[in-house]
Amino acid sequence: MARTTYLLVDGENIDATLGVSLLNRRPQPEERPRWNKLLAFAERAWEQPVQGLFFLAVPGELPTSFVQALIAIGYRPVPLSGEGKVVDIAIQRTAEALLERDADVMLVSHDGDFAPQLEQLAEGERRVGVVGFTEFVAGGLRNVEGVELFDLEYDVAAFNSRLPRVRIIPIDEFDPLEFL
Repeated sequence: MARTTYLLVDGENIDATLGVSLLNRRPQPEERPRWNKLLAFAERAWEQPVQGLFFLAVPGELPTSFVQALIAIGYRPVPLSGEGKVVDIAIQRTAEALLERDADVMLVSHDGDFAPQLEQLAEGERRVGVVGFTEFVAGGLRNVEGVELFDLEYDVAAFNSRLPRVRIIPIDEFDPLEFL
């Protein structure tokens, strides 16, 4: 049986970072990540099958069209309700459950609340990655020994247009034409 990558998506965190930190407004549908590109990237990056789990808080009615779209592109939606940070709690529990599986894990979030679980996952023989806007990834996630960081825009190419970002550019990646 082939090893699997579990892709744990904190969609609200990505959406909030995109809106608050990059766009300074609520993102329009066409400005949001193309979630299918993220699945394809994860499969290519580690050359193995991917199980995408997309966690979302649902305070009222199920967002049926969004859930159906996620299912159509290959995700397993995990709609949650309850008190507190239900998405964080569910992702933490899922990461802890994955300690018992021979699988790799990519977390799609900037939230440092997941650092203890990633540290535990990284202690074994598994690959552990964090996907997001790298300049906004919490230090606790960034500092987990062995974690691989992937940028949602530059590595994954999850957007159809360039985002208004200011980031430190490694000199090997610098293209002056982007600034002219």
